[in-house]
Parts: sequence; structure tokens; C-alpha cells
Amino acid sequence: SSFDVAVVGAGIVGLAAARELIQRHPSLAFAVLEKEREPAHHQSGHNSGVIHSGIYYTPGSLKAKLCVQGAALCYKYCDQKGIPYNRCGKLIVAVEHDEIPRLKALYERGLQNNVPGLKLIGAKEIQEKEPFCRGLMALDSPYTGIVDYKQVAQSYARDFQEAGGTILTDFEVTNVEMAKESSPESEDGLKYPIIVRNKK
Repeated sequence: SSFDVAVVGAGIVGLAAARELIQRHPSLAFAVLEKEREPAHHQSGHNSGVIHSGIYYTPGSLKAKLCVQGAALCYKYCDQKGIPYNRCGKLIVAVEHDEIPRLKALYERGLQNNVPGLKLIGAKEIQEKEPFCRGLMALDSPYTGIVDYKQVAQSYARDFQEAGGTILTDFEVTNVEMAKESSPESEDGLKYPIIVRNKK
């Protein structure tokens, strides 16, 4: 088969990239190549599933910006697709007095990153939220959640296929080379055509 664009790897990153590309360039032929028999077989289907709120990253950094935006987009996508998630929140707890300044600094960092709903709470409120937790002070992050990212990845795969993309499973890429018979630049502006081979 011949495709304009091939993405190697049907993990959540590969599928998200392929989904975005086919939405931006619907006239091109896209394929995702995956050596396993199903998408999201490795890390994408075996992780903690946390939807991070964006507290920890340096204010103004790309990581901080994208984490906050990405969390909002993740919740929105799950709502649109009916993917279950739990916005369970998270407590970051100071159990010693010398940890309190660091906790407050983390709180200020979260505010600078525009993380929604952050607040500092005392020992009584900690116990109300989590009876088995003991601490002097905690940073309450209600926007943190958990989701099954394998379901998210599988949904990306369906979106990609519904848009006309092809997913080839049990296809391990073993070699990539320049297509000798192709011109350096085709009429549509695509440069350096390649041949992708698998083990079969």
C-alpha cells in the first residue's frame, strides 16, 4: 500500500498525532503502523492514568501551559466521547513544619500556572476529605483526576479510522529507506519520499 504519511507506533502519542494530522490534512492518505495486534498495548495501556492539573512545572514554561490546557481538553474529550473518568482531586500533604513553606511555594506556583480550584487547607479539612490522612497542612487540587488512557487511545484510533485513516497492526517496521525511483520533491510539496518495510 502507498500512503502520504505513516506514523510508526499506535500508542496514545502516535494515535493523537495521526488523529490531529488527518483532521488538518484530510486530502492526504494516512497510516499508523503498529507491531502489536492492537493499539495502546504497552505503556499507553499500563500507566497510573493520572490527569495532571499542572501544579509542579515552572511558571511560564511550555510544560506548565500545555499541562493545564491538556487537562481541560482531556476532560472535554472524555465528556464528548462518553469515556468515564474520576475527577477525584489530590491532596499534597505537609506532615512536618519545615514542609509548610515548600507547600505554600507550590501553591503559589500552581496559581501562576492558572491551575483551577487550588486551595490550602488545615488538619481538620484534611481529615474531612481523607479520614486516613494526617497532616499539618495540605494543598487541595480538585482538578486532578484519573482516566483509563487505553480507552482514550482506542477512541483516538476510532476517530482516525472514521476520518479515513488506516491502522496496520502486526506490522513491525524493520527498515526505512529513501525511495530511489521518486523525485526529490513531488508536486504536492512532500519531500524525500521513503519506503517502509516490515518483517513479513
